[in-house]
Amino acid sequence: MSDHESHGPHSAGKDNEFKRSLFVVLVVFLALSAIVVFRSAQAILNNPLVVAFFLFILVFFYLVSRYDYLLQLKEYKRAVIFRFGKVNRVGGPGWAIVFPPFETHEVVELRTQTIDIPKQDVVTKDNIEVMVDAAAYIHVRKDNASVINSVTQVEDYVKAVETFVMAQIRAESGKLELSELIYKIDELDKSLKKELEKLATSWGVGVENVVIQDIQIPKAVLDAMHEQKAAVQKRLARLENAQAQQAEILAVKEAAQQLNDKVLAYYYIRALEKLGEGKSTKIIFPMELTNLAKALTGRQSLGPDELEDLMKRYEPVVKALAGKDGKKK
Repeated sequence: MSDHESHGPHSAGKDNEFKRSLFVVLVVFLALSAIVVFRSAQAILNNPLVVAFFLFILVFFYLVSRYDYLLQLKEYKRAVIFRFGKVNRVGGPGWAIVFPPFETHEVVELRTQTIDIPKQDVVTKDNIEVMVDAAAYIHVRKDNASVINSVTQVEDYVKAVETFVMAQIRAESGKLELSELIYKIDELDKSLKKELEKLATSWGVGVENVVIQDIQIPKAVLDAMHEQKAAVQKRLARLENAQAQQAEILAVKEAAQQLNDKVLAYYYIRALEKLGEGKSTKIIFPMELTNLAKALTGRQSLGPDELEDLMKRYEPVVKALAGKDGKKK
């Protein structure tokens, strides 16, 4: 049998059971024949045809015990049958007869096969060594030509797929930097599948998928990547904070441009009121009261009556401030 033949325990058990049953039937038949021979030995020996028949039974029994002449092939299996070393036919599914020793056969599995690609140590374009783990999913196509090619065109298509994918992983990874290898896994998967399909088509093998399952990065490199990412996040946070402060300054500037003299004078008086409520003992007036009055009224000159009314209005604030100063002294 070739490496392509794969029988599970359950399938092998059924085949062995069938052979045992057949063996018992033949033994019983041979025993009954022996009894008949002994009872009528003289008549049988005088009949060449009977002797030839029994010799044929003995030869047939030997061949059955020595070779597999009857194959049981399930729906997902086929047998490539060779006669004198040349492909003669494809057997299955179901029963298939082989005539040993003139014919031999190899069983082909049609179900999807999962090939676990050995982990590869690869060096990226930026000289970082990583370990790549991959898997391939393949199947032999059901047409007879593909079944025959899977046996005659490649010694072991499973081993060939494994070796090819390993070489492609090393070649493709060497063209990418580590960051590209991490973020372009999907593109690498598609590239591996495409290249494998080109090769496997002539073997009668279909490629369902090739996937990179894991990329193991050295701890030192991984820590450096985390630190770099943290630094980028901090830089972004500082930039956002600076932009927020800039927006606040621009908003204050825009608001200040809308203030006129009356509004500024009003805020000036309110500030004086706040100072009067505080615990300060010395207050400096940065603006003359006359200028303040002009700012509040918007007029360049005030009459005596108008100035007196304005001072009466803000007299409580001024007295409060003066009183605080006098008490402290």
